[in-house]
Amino acid sequence: MKRFLIGVLCASASLTVRADMTVENVGFQTPESVEYSVKTDNYYVANINGSPFARDDNGFISLLSPQGEVLELKWISGGLNGVHLNAPKGMAALGNRLYVADIDRVRVFSLPDGKPLFEVEVPEASFLNGVTPASQGGIWVTDSGVKEGFKPSGKDAVYHISADGDLTTLVSGMDLGRPNGVLEKDDELLVVTIASGQVHHFDLKGKLLKSEILPFNRLDGLVEDVNGNVIVSSWTAKAALQWQEGAELKTIFEDLNSPADLGLDTQRNRLLIPSFLDNKVWIKSLQD
Repeated sequence: MKRFLIGVLCASASLTVRADMTVENVGFQTPESVEYSVKTDNYYVANINGSPFARDDNGFISLLSPQGEVLELKWISGGLNGVHLNAPKGMAALGNRLYVADIDRVRVFSLPDGKPLFEVEVPEASFLNGVTPASQGGIWVTDSGVKEGFKPSGKDAVYHISADGDLTTLVSGMDLGRPNGVLEKDDELLVVTIASGQVHHFDLKGKLLKSEILPFNRLDGLVEDVNGNVIVSSWTAKAALQWQEGAELKTIFEDLNSPADLGLDTQRNRLLIPSFLDNKVWIKSLQD
């Protein structure tokens, strides 16, 4: 049974209406990320479906409408129709492509049909996680540097994968505090971390410019909204927080259990938040 919880908040002075939705009890299995595609005007939910380390070929991606309706629970499914998908995590929808991080490789699917196009193996990777578009084309992808049991693997890294599938290492070989969410902004690459609770600033050639320690660790998703605000999710804070360099974190949504890799609906300025442990997705309207 599909269940949608819809809350509407009205501010009478400005007549602003914010509609928030929770999509749950629909069959999600360890949803790790949600991504919005401008091309299709739909949401995509990456479901690990088991251990995030297991090469079990049972991961799947759900297709969700902006109204919160599950259009197809297993729109892309490991083991079916020539698809291999183990434990999908971060995603990026770029034009007619959907890039998906999957343990030690990035798999690329076509939009809007979801057919597998190609994959790029990252030989040194242990836990590919966050994905974001790169200004020079293709994507940036982080390796959180963990292995079974979430023990350090020594593989902390950030990679670039071009539109043609060429792999370049931006940074590796140093303890980055288990990198996760990643965002390119103003000629810098921002990377938030799981263990150390840091925001690392790299230039686009891999030089570490500086690092900041935030009040909370277990940082996960990282996006920029339509107004240029940077938003990060934290499992420790159980919140989505607005971050600005040199300023205090501002909590924008709280009481979120296991908020994982964030997505942004750029057409409606909505924050898309998967609950990794609770098998649901929050769709939250942001203030204009």
